[in-house]
Amino acid sequence: MKDRSQSSSIQTNRSSRSGKAHRVEAKWTAARAVAELKRLGEKKNVAGMARFGIRAKKVFGVSKPKLDELAKRIGKNHELGKELWETRIHDARLLAVLISEAEKVNAKQMDRWVKDFDNWDVCDGSCCHLFVFAAPAWKKAFEWTRRKKEFEKRAGFALAAFLVVHDKRAADASYREFLKAIEREAWDDRNFVRKAVNWALRNIGKRNLPLNRAAIASAEQIRRQDTRAARWIAADAIRELRSEAVQRRLRRKPA
Repeated sequence: MKDRSQSSSIQTNRSSRSGKAHRVEAKWTAARAVAELKRLGEKKNVAGMARFGIRAKKVFGVSKPKLDELAKRIGKNHELGKELWETRIHDARLLAVLISEAEKVNAKQMDRWVKDFDNWDVCDGSCCHLFVFAAPAWKKAFEWTRRKKEFEKRAGFALAAFLVVHDKRAADASYREFLKAIEREAWDDRNFVRKAVNWALRNIGKRNLPLNRAAIASAEQIRRQDTRAARWIAADAIRELRSEAVQRRLRRKPA
């Protein structure tokens, strides 16, 4: 007996005209997507994720390449993305981020989802693949820096770090204003917050020469706060932002 197709929901029909078989892709539902994620998951990946600080109550351990491949098979589907998010399954939420449509993301959805962030993988994945392209991105980046919970607060700084990369039209003034939020929150010694604060600071400082100087000045101000988190954030940022490699690259960039 021949092996069945990888997906049992792909039906084979026969054309009435040609008599040739053709494959018809069944409609993707949340239940079908979750079943496929479960099939693709690997226990060894769950253990590997835990070693990198990625822990979730419900997780199948689907690798990123397989998630990307599944997202391509499904295509963009915002409503399905929202349904997958509500399953509370880690892999399903990562898939939801990949298939959701940024132009349909509003502030209400962003605030609802950020409250569910319980690890850096979902936090950073949501900011990188979806939120950074949504209209309220800048507003939420500033707002979330004042959040109390670790991953909600991280999201504000992670989102800013991604905006540096993806928002080519943003004025330097927006980043200079965000440096104030970085200085204000540099005291927070929680691992995933201080790393995101440092990340945003370094990314801003690598955007262009004027912002490089502004970011280094902010780092110097942070260092003077003389807390453990502030010292680490400042030292790491200054080391990279003053490096010859960064300075050389910025000098080559057009003004």
